[in-house]
Amino acid sequence: QSQLVESGGGLVQPGGSLRLSCAVSGFTLDYYAIGWFRQAPGKEREGVSCISSADGTAYYADSVKGRFTISRDKAKNTVWLQLNSLKPEDTAVYYCAAAWRPVDCVPLHGYNYWGRGTQVTVSS
Repeated sequence: QSQLVESGGGLVQPGGSLRLSCAVSGFTLDYYAIGWFRQAPGKEREGVSCISSADGTAYYADSVKGRFTISRDKAKNTVWLQLNSLKPEDTAVYYCAAAWRPVDCVPLHGYNYWGRGTQVTVSS
């Protein structure tokens, strides 16, 4: 059974950091790209970052470039998203998702396996 489970969210002050985890089961990171998405109240879901299955190439949305870092451990079937220099506008539910993409992880649509999300709140 394919499953993605996010963890690591929480409340953090502006400028702080969090590390989100996505534990993947039921399929291999050798052929599935993993993406991170977020959705704030009243806003559309936004693709934040993804990592390719082939060589681990990362992609970042402009809104998080230079502040967020995606990484993975194939042996552990886990993908992480390091969130640094957090801003109040980063507040959202963060989801990880998977798509069968043997090469690139972009575009950030068409991902068809989803976790339930983890809440990130940036506030003083």
